[in-house]
Amino acid sequence: MCSAEKQEEMVAAVHDQNNAGRRNGNPGSGPRPGHHPLVAQPHTEDEGPLAAAEAVAAQISTPQHALGPPGRPLDRRSPFIIGMSAAAGVAVTIGVVEMIITVRDVLLLIGVALFVAIGLEPAVSFLARHKVPRWGAVLTVLMAGLAVVGGFLAAAIPPLAAQTTLFVTQAPSMLFRLQSHNVLLGQLNERFHLQQRLAQTLNGDASGLVNGLLGAGQVVFSALASTLIVVVLIVYFVVDLPRIRATLYRLVPHSRRPRAILLGDEIFAKVGGYVVGNLLISLIAGALTFTFLAIVGVPYALLLSIFVAILDLVPVVGSTIAGVVVCLVALTVSLPACLATIGFFVVYRLAEDYLLVPRIIGRAVKVPALVTVVAVLVGGALLGIVGALVAIPAAAALLLLTREVLFPRLDHA
Repeated sequence: MCSAEKQEEMVAAVHDQNNAGRRNGNPGSGPRPGHHPLVAQPHTEDEGPLAAAEAVAAQISTPQHALGPPGRPLDRRSPFIIGMSAAAGVAVTIGVVEMIITVRDVLLLIGVALFVAIGLEPAVSFLARHKVPRWGAVLTVLMAGLAVVGGFLAAAIPPLAAQTTLFVTQAPSMLFRLQSHNVLLGQLNERFHLQQRLAQTLNGDASGLVNGLLGAGQVVFSALASTLIVVVLIVYFVVDLPRIRATLYRLVPHSRRPRAILLGDEIFAKVGGYVVGNLLISLIAGALTFTFLAIVGVPYALLLSIFVAILDLVPVVGSTIAGVVVCLVALTVSLPACLATIGFFVVYRLAEDYLLVPRIIGRAVKVPALVTVVAVLVGGALLGIVGALVAIPAAAALLLLTREVLFPRLDHA
């Protein structure tokens, strides 16, 4: 019997079963219809060869596989499949590269949010292990984070406003000191003509100054919008991180999935440990800087300590750049104050590199010093400050994969 006759018999059998079910008063009995009741109705017998396929579709649709079981894979050795796969691979690669270039700013925000969410995951998992529901652990961590940020802003904004007002009121005296030949700033002004260059800049093209102010306003607005987007993404990522983790692991073939779970969870743990440790070290840097500047009498101690804490998030070079800025501000007080500030930052830099980082971050990340410097330089060149922030955990992940996957294969090759 030919295939056409088989299909006709199958169609007739399916229609007979459906009609029998309708005669018995049960329109839902028999196999499920292959023609969806909400698509291209009314269903008629004029569909020709398609009716045979619908009959087969009605038979393969079962409660276990409502949309039918997966079919046999295509023959990968077929010349047509090989050619189409190669062409499609090139087209997809070009399209993906262009898409990444187009949406690189959005992808950067998503990456930062995911990075912070993975950093918050250790605290959430700690609470979840101690009989706290997942939603309760997430809510507790997020509320604690908001409380810390809100408390910091409530404590920092009034002193910052006061220091800004003090700076405005002291600007004339600072200008007088700049003109005086008896202080270091006056001597530098006389040698490099700082006041004259500042006056030329302010008295130059007014439109350029206005455009610069408008550009600065746009930058501030963009930064606030990006911050809000990152915060919202962090909340969603923290809530759905178990589902995201499970989805990522399901993309790995079944035979390699157990190994991928072990490696992936280890990478997640390293990233989380690095984020928490880096935040803790930055808080220590800001607190010590504020204490030192308050003792020495350097103005704007709170503002400068916040600046140091933020830049200290950038590994290797962050605290150094912040130290240079603080030392320049201390130079406006006196030369001994500047020298003392230089000594403080040198001592703190050594203590951070050889005491704080090994004890707080080193146990979780374990990245050699040379790899750390190279990773920060490469990450900063590629993605700026964000690249420098994620460079060390990315390097730790690469080292882990190299040690656990690449080296064993090379040793047995």
